[in-house]
Amino acid sequence: MKLIIGLGNPGEKYINHRSNIGFKILEVIANNNDIDIRTKKKKSLIGRGDFEGEDIVLLKPQTFSELSGEAALYIASFLRIKPDDIIVILDDFTLPLGKLVVEKGGENYEHPAIENLAIALKSPEFIRVRVGILGDNVNGTTRLKYIGKEFEPLENLQLINIINDAEAAIRSITHGDIEEVVEKFKI
Repeated sequence: MKLIIGLGNPGEKYINHRSNIGFKILEVIANNNDIDIRTKKKKSLIGRGDFEGEDIVLLKPQTFSELSGEAALYIASFLRIKPDDIIVILDDFTLPLGKLVVEKGGENYEHPAIENLAIALKSPEFIRVRVGILGDNVNGTTRLKYIGKEFEPLENLQLINIINDAEAAIRSITHGDIEEVVEKFKI
């Protein structure tokens, strides 16, 4: 069983923010696999189903992104899912829009949610699918302000391909050798 966590912020006003790319990808995986992400448990929404023969749990923490650890710990503990079987989809301000990087573990905590998850899970050894959100309109904006911006109209057109690529990467993670996937999706 795999636990797939999409990072984002709850609420209508955040739906198209760059920081919610994890939620967007998780919702497409759910839609494509007939999984409802509706069950409310411990500050999160979860759905459980089949992902091409693999039993998966999809988790949308309903805390703000940087506080996702509590929800992840609760579900992982309840279902006895080890950090090695957790995949986290997150926005990455350091990567160009659409660039995907897959990493397994490590002490790189550039994203505040990753540090919170590592502390809560007592291990940084989960898989990270970093999705680039950096468009052309940065102009000296801080990370915090930039991730709160909505995608531009032309970027919204690119999101379809970005989400499809991320879903393909997650499919490779669940069905393949993680080392090969990391090699394929590296910086």
